[in-house]
Amino acid sequence: MTTRTRRRARLGRRGEDYAAQLYRRRGGEVIGRNVSFPVGELDLIIREPDATTVFVEVKTRSGRSYGGAEAVTGRKLARMRRAAAHWLEGRPWTAVRFDVVELTARRGGPGFEVELYEGVEHGAR
Repeated sequence: MTTRTRRRARLGRRGEDYAAQLYRRRGGEVIGRNVSFPVGELDLIIREPDATTVFVEVKTRSGRSYGGAEAVTGRKLARMRRAAAHWLEGRPWTAVRFDVVELTARRGGPGFEVELYEGVEHGAR
């Protein structure tokens, strides 16, 4: 693994940790992380205080030049939906929502600039 790849993976992990903490501060419980199926992966699975299950795609970037939430296309959202369907199999009925969290690392400091898109229905076009 190259240094650049390791740095990118570390940034991605930091971003997912930050997003998980964001949902915890809002009263949510992280019930899954990096859940993978042949049809797709789910970065975070959250149980909201109202029992809604939220499937979260986290997009972490080191700067604004690479885009963010627009990387979650309709095709990516469809893969998330198929993975969510697999995860939901055999579990009791629950309301579900798909969110995208876009995180941009702050230059010269800890933390991220955050954009939270709740209830994403179609993905970027």
